[in-house]
Order: sequence, then C-alpha cells, then structure tokens
Amino acid sequence: MPRPKIPVCNPRTGEIDYQIAPPTAEELADTCLNLRLAQKAWSASPLEYRIDIMKRWAERIAAHRALMAERDSIDTGYCTISRMSPDIVIGNIMNWCDRAPEILQHAKPEGKTSIMPSVRFGTNLKPYSLLGVISPWNAPLMLSLIDAVPALFAGCAVIIKPSEVAPRFVEPAMQTIREVPELARVLAYVVGDGETGQDIINNADIIVFTGSVPNGLKVAESCARRFIPAHLELGGKDPVIVTQTANLEKAATAILRGACFGTGQVCFSIERIYVQEEVHDAFVDLLVRKASQVALNYPDVEKGQIGPFGFARQARIVDEHLDDAIEKGAKIWTGGKSVNLGGGCYMRPTVLTSVNHSMKIMKEETFGPVMPVMKYQTEEEAVRLANDSIYGLSAAVIAGSEDEAKHIAEQLEAGTVCIQDTFLTLFKTYDVESDSFKFSGMGGSRTGPGSILRFLRKQSFLINTADPASFV
Repeated sequence: MPRPKIPVCNPRTGEIDYQIAPPTAEELADTCLNLRLAQKAWSASPLEYRIDIMKRWAERIAAHRALMAERDSIDTGYCTISRMSPDIVIGNIMNWCDRAPEILQHAKPEGKTSIMPSVRFGTNLKPYSLLGVISPWNAPLMLSLIDAVPALFAGCAVIIKPSEVAPRFVEPAMQTIREVPELARVLAYVVGDGETGQDIINNADIIVFTGSVPNGLKVAESCARRFIPAHLELGGKDPVIVTQTANLEKAATAILRGACFGTGQVCFSIERIYVQEEVHDAFVDLLVRKASQVALNYPDVEKGQIGPFGFARQARIVDEHLDDAIEKGAKIWTGGKSVNLGGGCYMRPTVLTSVNHSMKIMKEETFGPVMPVMKYQTEEEAVRLANDSIYGLSAAVIAGSEDEAKHIAEQLEAGTVCIQDTFLTLFKTYDVESDSFKFSGMGGSRTGPGSILRFLRKQSFLINTADPASFV
C-alpha cells in the first residue's frame, strides 16, 4: 500500500507548495537489492574506470548547476551555501579523482612479517556493498553527497535519503545521475521521513547520518541491532575564547561571521563566546556595532546576509532559548526573537550578555544567529567553561599570538579548533582529519584521507614461502 505523500513548506513564504512520495518498504528493499547487485561489477572495475565515470558525472552536474542551486536555495531560503553547493560537489568529485589513487594504494601495504621473515603479507581493500546516507536539511545537496562521493570512489553502491524538510534538489540531482547510466546503477536518491530512513538502515551495510543528537542516538541503536557500522556527525555547541591580548576588531569580525553565516544553521557555528573580563565591554560594543550592520535578505534575496530559518520549528527553539535566558537575567543588546516576514521566520543577529551555564542558550544547541557573550577571569576558567558541554564538534581561540591561542586550543575537548579565526572547518574537507568528541559524533573522520577509508574493510593475506612448521 502506498505511503502518504509528505508536504514540504517553503521557508520564505511559510506555504506548502511541494510534496514528496516516499517508497514503500518493499519498493525500497528492491532498490537496495538492485544497487547491491550492481555494486559487484562497480567494485571489481579498475579505479581508473570509476574515476572516468565520476568525471562525467561532474560534467553533468555543471550542466545542471543553475537548476540544482535554485531548487536547493528554495528549501534553505536562498542560503549562500545552497548557491555554492553544486560547485562544492564538483570540487569534491574532482578532488577525489586526483587523490583516491594515492590514498588507496598507500592503504594496501605489503612486505615480510617482522616475526617470521619467510611469511609475506599483502592487503586487499573490500568496500561495503551498500552505504546508506541519511542527510540533514540545512545544506541539503552538499551534505547528501559529502560522504557518498568518497564511498563511490571506494567501490560502494550508495542510497541517499535527504531530509523531508528540504528535498527539492533530488529531482535535478537524479537527472544528472540518469545521464551517466553506469553511475545510475550504483547511486540512488529516495525521499521520505524517518520511516524511510529506518528502511534504509534495515537494508544497508553501513550508515552515515548527519543530524541531531536525539535522532543520531536512534540511528546508532538501530545500527547496533543489525551490527552494522554507524558514522554519525551530530550537534555542536561551539565555543570561542577571546583573550585579553586579542585584536578585538578582528575577533568581532570573525565571530559575527562564525555565528551568523547561514542564519547560524551550521553544525560548527559559534554558539558560545567567552571573553576575558578586562576586554569584555569593549568587545561587546564592537560586536553589537557590527551585528547591527547585517541585513536580512528580505524581501530581495539578492540583498542582505541573513535568510529565513530553513525550518520554522527551529525558529521556535531559538526563541525559547532567548526567553529562557532573559527570564534568568540575560540582556539583549541587538536583535531579538524571530519575526514573521512574508510568511518566513527571520532573526536578526542577536547579541546577549549576562549569560551563564544555567541557561539553555549556553547548554543546548541553538542553531540560530545568536551570540551569547560571557566573561571569564583566568585561562583555566575559560577552558573549563568551553569544555563544559556534552558537545565536542569544534571550537575556536582568538588571542594576541598564535602560540598563545594554540596553547589554549590544545586544552579544548573538540575535534577541530580554529586558531585566530572561526568557521574554518569548511576548508578542511580535502586535507585534514579530525574526530568528533563527546555527543557530537562517532565513527572516524569524514574529512581527509580517512573519509574514504571508512568505507573499506582491510583483508590481509599471509603467504608462507618456506615449508610449513611441523606439529610433531
């Protein structure tokens, strides 16, 4: 029996103007079976063959770039990342075309064992047959493919379910895939909600999930029951420490961008700001002045820096955090709660002071353009406050010197620490590995060389070149 269609809301108008039709459990199982069957030939083919196919796909994405960006932008309220997403995906593909051969070759050592020189060893890399990707709504196209692309180079087949909140890009994305028939056999998108996501877990061999901690825990539990690997990138509550010696002008510029880019709806957005008490007031004055100059991209999407919340429910969460903070003594200097403009939910960059860790805005993921600033006295206190979180995705330190900043950064419990700036995580994709700490995730690095090796199991060969040892 067909599943009910799911309505999709336009974040700029607040209107339901799109819908998706999820597959039944049986239909999805058939899709997964076909992908799994095709994966055998895909993984057995030379890497050079897969590279050629992926290059052709990059060309088709470039040909459909405008439509893909437009569909993605509708779902995010014309966020800057959406406009860049097709080019980011193309860059990701071409990077792996260049880097995959060396990385995969390096991962296949061979030689003589150190214990028994007559025994040689070799290594084979065996890809998981079917990767299931469950991706979020805040950067729909880009985050649906950030893990899928290296998995395809590794030899996996891939099935992707993007968020039901932001699925419009799927139609043009599937068109690019259909235009490369060899790829269409091993890569597919499906649409649906959590029920479809569970169906994917029931059929895949390995899962990558990006989203909230509560949903990530559900995914991890479901994968554990099937005894399949789960790679999770979950929430963040990223802190930044500003020392007494920091250049406050540069710090305010970096923090405003790090907190408000993409309406603050980025997993590694700055959400907590700790400033040494001697420079706190001067810093707040600068941050308020800069924040007040930021404009909404309403009514003209081509103007302004802040778009609507991609998900109206998220606006309510941010408002709740602000209400809680004000009730407990915080003060808003600029910005404030969300406003409805033309049916969309918008929020101006919001600076708060007199905050503390009893407040939701300093403990729970806010995911909005909000900048709570808290004083500290000593370096030890700053580190303690920054580490006082269940999250450990990333962090930042801005100090008078790189050495001072790095000394503090080494004490932070976060997978990536930006030094003398914020929001640099976007640039580590191709070169740098890092793990998520605490409840921000598990399963190894999704960037750098390790991001492709997650999808390969190592098989060792032991070859005896001498006579077998006698048992008697």
